[in-house]
Amino acid sequence: MAQYNNSPEWIPSKSESTVIVVGAGPSGLATAACLTQNSIPYVLLEREDCFASLWMKKSYDRLHLHLPKQYCELPLMKFPSTCPKYVPRKDFLEYLDNYVDHFHINPLYQRRVVGASFDQDSKKWHVRVENTAEGGHEEEYLGRFLVVATGETSDPFCPAIEGLSSFPGKVIHSTRYKSGKEFEDKSVLVLGAGNSGWEIALDLANHGAKTSIVVRSPVHILSRGTVNVGLFLLKYLPLSIADALMVLLSKITYGDR
Repeated sequence: MAQYNNSPEWIPSKSESTVIVVGAGPSGLATAACLTQNSIPYVLLEREDCFASLWMKKSYDRLHLHLPKQYCELPLMKFPSTCPKYVPRKDFLEYLDNYVDHFHINPLYQRRVVGASFDQDSKKWHVRVENTAEGGHEEEYLGRFLVVATGETSDPFCPAIEGLSSFPGKVIHSTRYKSGKEFEDKSVLVLGAGNSGWEIALDLANHGAKTSIVVRSPVHILSRGTVNVGLFLLKYLPLSIADALMVLLSKITYGDR
């Protein structure tokens, strides 16, 4: 993995740039690459000690991109031809590492944003940051534009469920799940039917767990092939029509049960 000199002694307590990007996940890295390509100065702030921290630290072993690789490439760089159609976690992290190297992206790590405000007089954003690597002292960054690329699922959420505190078994969030090996021959209940829920349930079953899954609301089950059809339709049809056709195809294929 690429290593960067992120020592705070060369970073002033107040710094100004054209663009401030918050979050060094795939979206933040893509933004940084496009800014670099257009010679636009920017600063990239990341609260963790690495880029793509969800992929690095909080993803399970069998994780793959859920769409074909041509739909998941970041701007200005394709996946290597050697990558499989559905890119596994290890290959995706290698791709991101090469992306960071190629565009000379140098995030400022362990910078936790604590506030942001827009000054009408100067027409600039003022972003206050806590430098957790240096005892939490505060830094300020100024920029004409602010890009928030923190993602919508960056923090795990565990709902309060009656009786959960007295449950004698193991309870973990999907961000702490790695493999189904330790759950062989055990009864496991998966809550939620998003991408992670389905893939973890499959991984558990493949490792011999007695797996059940609970879904709060009705879901439409789509195979990889069906999803590819939907992506093709979106090239020519409005989202509402493509979505309706996909729901119909799902009912024809799997029934309405």
